Amino acid sequence: MRYLYLCIFFFIISQYSYGQIPSVDILFKGATVYDGTTSEGKKQDVGIKGDKIIFVGRYKKSKVKAKEIIDADGYVLAPGFIDPHTHIEADLSHEERKANLPYLMQGVTTVIGGNDGSGPLPISRKLEEWERNGIGTNAGLFVGHGTVRRMVLGNRDIAPSEEDLEEMKKIVAQAMEDGAIGLSTGLFYAPGSFAKKDEVVALAKVAHGYGGIYDTHMRDESSYSIGLINSVKETLEIGEESGIPVHFSHIKALGADVWGKSSEVITLIEKSQAEGLKVTANQYPYEASRTSLIAATVPRWAEDGGYEALLERIANPNLKDTLRNGIAENIRRRGGPASLILSTSDHPEWDGYSIEKMASDWEVDPAEVVVEILKKSSEVRVVSFNMRADDIENFMKQPWVMTGSDGVVGHPRKYGSFTKKITEYALEKEILPLHIAIHSSSGKTALTLGISKRGFIKEGYFADIIMFKPKALIDHADYLQPSALSTGMTHVLVNGQFAVKDGRFTSILAGKAIKKD
Repeated sequence: MRYLYLCIFFFIISQYSYGQIPSVDILFKGATVYDGTTSEGKKQDVGIKGDKIIFVGRYKKSKVKAKEIIDADGYVLAPGFIDPHTHIEADLSHEERKANLPYLMQGVTTVIGGNDGSGPLPISRKLEEWERNGIGTNAGLFVGHGTVRRMVLGNRDIAPSEEDLEEMKKIVAQAMEDGAIGLSTGLFYAPGSFAKKDEVVALAKVAHGYGGIYDTHMRDESSYSIGLINSVKETLEIGEESGIPVHFSHIKALGADVWGKSSEVITLIEKSQAEGLKVTANQYPYEASRTSLIAATVPRWAEDGGYEALLERIANPNLKDTLRNGIAENIRRRGGPASLILSTSDHPEWDGYSIEKMASDWEVDPAEVVVEILKKSSEVRVVSFNMRADDIENFMKQPWVMTGSDGVVGHPRKYGSFTKKITEYALEKEILPLHIAIHSSSGKTALTLGISKRGFIKEGYFADIIMFKPKALIDHADYLQPSALSTGMTHVLVNGQFAVKDGRFTSILAGKAIKKD
């Protein structure tokens, strides 16, 4: 009996000597864990307590105690995906859409907005609103150069004075202090298109001073103005002259004039990387883009002053031929009138029709179709099939390219980018292995954006975790049904809480506002 007491005594002492037995709220047992790094999956158990991951290993060996055990044998366990380029500001502020289901059902647990140079200000007010009202995913924001420029200069094609530039710098600095991820530009769009490189460099230096990055829809992804290659060079020069890390949003070679130039773009970027500049990019895995009809077809000079000024130029008989010729050329460079499909909820009688079909029905040329539509609405958007598969795959294989949806209503990329990359490009086409597809959708993105304690399955990190069987994932969204939710995510946890359990939304809004450290 004395021997038994001694054994019990030494067992108790050993627990205090070597650490108490871990106790977790949820234990995922026997999963193949892809931890968000470039490592392949490994059989492990993962324990969560509160909103953190506190155990990664083998639970029997460590004698972990759990309130709930989930048998994850045969499943993948991975970090929640992070989308660096979305347009979710309105959704997260809308009572019926703030759950952010299009992203949750793909396994996306963190989204970033304020891209393309456009986003809400002040940053602090929007982040506080989301946290107060509840959101389904974590969310952060860039400060948009176009928004800042519009606040100071309006929609005019003018250069800022020294006083104007100082005011713009102060706005950017305040946004960075409020937690912005960095500075975003939309130099393809007005009013960002009116800015010269030096203006952007000056503002990028401010963001860099706070540890931010430079995220850009660069000036030209095609042959609209300075051309794809010169636009890449300009973007890299902005990084070199300001010192800021550069991030190309939705990297692509858009339109027949630049098809096949992905290798040249990659060479330019790798040269800058070799010289010490931090350069990354995101990409959505679709051959069609979606943007406003104005941005796709109207020459930038005609936008000086905004939509009302554009209407005046449309009505000006002296500009009729010049404007229509410019529109016709932009239609050509995007692949022709058959490749541009109208996308609008305000005018359902146009929705889903190509410009070519509209021209035939109205018995006018394609440029005149655009003019007549713009007389009635500035909000019509267009889906244009303007990318080639070999360029998409070439970019996707690069270790510095990550997944980003550029998610908007009317295009399947909002509902399927992350699912499609795994199912089609990793599993079916084997363009990249599964562990790299996961890394480029999670850990790589967290490191690029400077988001701490997310993007990896590691002890001490926030419990943004997804569990799924890769072959069960389906991206249902296509160009005919662009708003069909993905399926196949068994569990999605946001900050340790089940946002999706057994494939169904739980109605729990566990998302947090993400601020740059």
